[in-house]
Amino acid sequence: MPASLTCYHLGFGLADLGTAPPTTALLCGAPERARQIALATDGVFCIKPLSENRGLHSYLATLDKRLPLLVATSGMGAPSLSIVVNELFALGVRRIIRVGTCGSIQDHVKTGSIVISQAALCRQGAADDIAPPEYPATADPFLTVELVTAARRLGLDHHLGLTASVDTFYEGQERCNTSANPHLLRRLQGITEEYRRLNILNYEMEAGTLFKMAGVYGFSAGCVCGVLADRVAGESIVPGRKDMAQKNAIRVALEALRTPVCS
Repeated sequence: MPASLTCYHLGFGLADLGTAPPTTALLCGAPERARQIALATDGVFCIKPLSENRGLHSYLATLDKRLPLLVATSGMGAPSLSIVVNELFALGVRRIIRVGTCGSIQDHVKTGSIVISQAALCRQGAADDIAPPEYPATADPFLTVELVTAARRLGLDHHLGLTASVDTFYEGQERCNTSANPHLLRRLQGITEEYRRLNILNYEMEAGTLFKMAGVYGFSAGCVCGVLADRVAGESIVPGRKDMAQKNAIRVALEALRTPVCS
């Protein structure tokens, strides 16, 4: 990508990234989480905010003042993420860790813990524009080992397994009590129990498309999510666990970058 060009959606270009542009990005759905990583996390030094275009807050930073790092916002859901990832790849990013949140659908995956996704059941329309539905949505195995090793090193309650990536927060995750629409399509009625029997750990909304893009484009992708909701017990976010879960996911992502074991 020419240095003089600005990415239409991200709102910045190569010229904004300095003489050694980062090849690693932490990607968050929420702009508040991106801001927290860049401006309020030990070990992360924010060089400058890059853009707040379209609510996609992005920052140029370093980890421990040695590893160049982009901290970016993907927005909610796979269509927005697909645009952001496309433009990050055009800027030379070749390793992306999604730092997100999720809801557990297994009894042993408790709120406040983290889930590291090794692959995703990808029920996302955006991903179907990247590759066929049967194309595997898998995380980079080496980056996944880094994330698991980091969680162990930090002594955090963590789970490695399969994630259900779906397009909608309410209907697609079988929420009918807290949704404005209590009427689910027949194909979604009982879907959570079906996924439990398939040993899927959690619901979230971006990882499957990220993993498919990584396979097609040729970059490394991983995903670590803090568990905010216990979908075995109910539909709502558990009060008091959100901050801890998010901070733990951030800690794991940074620790994985800080002390790699597979390089």
